[in-house]
Amino acid sequence: MEQQTVWRQVDRYFEERIIEHDPILEQVLHENRKAGLPAIDVTPLQGKLLHLLVMMHGSRRILEIGTLGGYSTIWMARALPPDGKIVTLELEPRHAKVAEQNLILANVKDKVDIRVGPALDQLAKMKEESVEPFDLVFIDADKANIPNYLRWALRFSRPGTVIICDNVVRNGEVINGMSSDPNVNGVRSFFDMLADEQRVTATAVQTVGSKGYDGFSIGIVTA
Repeated sequence: MEQQTVWRQVDRYFEERIIEHDPILEQVLHENRKAGLPAIDVTPLQGKLLHLLVMMHGSRRILEIGTLGGYSTIWMARALPPDGKIVTLELEPRHAKVAEQNLILANVKDKVDIRVGPALDQLAKMKEESVEPFDLVFIDADKANIPNYLRWALRFSRPGTVIICDNVVRNGEVINGMSSDPNVNGVRSFFDMLADEQRVTATAVQTVGSKGYDGFSIGIVTA
């Protein structure tokens, strides 16, 4: 059997057994497809992982860089306490509009502040607003800019803040030092920064599944 088929079937097996059937989340994915959004949402298993990490860490304030249709946002928002808050940044106004409707559908809109426009501009505005530190930062946006996103994540962090970055394996291309792909080079620069950053201890995990071969990094700010 072709390997990708096996990965997809294993994901489905786990989803059927440990991910609760959720018609709202299924509707969210349907709305994203209907609106023509890129099919790059986290998988249900990855969404549940984010949900569990928020719960285990006791996060109350989350920064998400890259909203898309709000699927991952909903997973995290559902794990927040009643007074919890997510600030999520989305470049495309059309995506943000779909996300807003999805958040209303999932009854978590009151916990989420969607900011529309280039993430680096929005992050600079947040600095001007003296936004409080976040407990968890989830980076899931254009990989060419993730070194810059990491700098901002650290600016908005405190000791104990968790920083997660998705899609860092690039189908194995992360090890290609000769790559001309700006996304690959962005990821490589991101890991160079992590290697030199004394305030963060981190790891990276390779994954396979219905989205193919990829992975994520997770770190915690220590100082």
